[in-house]
Amino acid sequence: MKFAAPLARCLLGLVFLVFGLNGFLHFIPMPPMTGLPAQFMMALGMSGFLVVVFLLQIIPAVLLLLNRYVPLALVLLGPVLVNIILFHIFMAPAGLPLPIILLVCFAVVASVHWRAFSEIFRARPPAVDGHFAR
Repeated sequence: MKFAAPLARCLLGLVFLVFGLNGFLHFIPMPPMTGLPAQFMMALGMSGFLVVVFLLQIIPAVLLLLNRYVPLALVLLGPVLVNIILFHIFMAPAGLPLPIILLVCFAVVASVHWRAFSEIFRARPPAVDGHFAR
């Protein structure tokens, strides 16, 4: 785990940085999409929603590459990664291998920072100022 976690963190950061920047700069040629995936992406693009998605890829990617605020970066990237995986499962299964690799990298990095997330999985919150939340 000594080398796996930093490698996974850097790979996750690089992939999301490249694809996030590609959303603005278009330096990676994308094959044309047809059918439902094309309609879905067209709707996201025309609504301006993809601008937010690309920013939610770039900002956490930079944090991961700088090894700063890694739990925050994971919280921001988690929903993006889930949506990418769901898009590929339901609309473009041929592109699923990369998101699965990213999910494994995400899990490795999250496992190293587990203490930052452990409290959200408690059935009852801890006492605050001597009072228990109900």
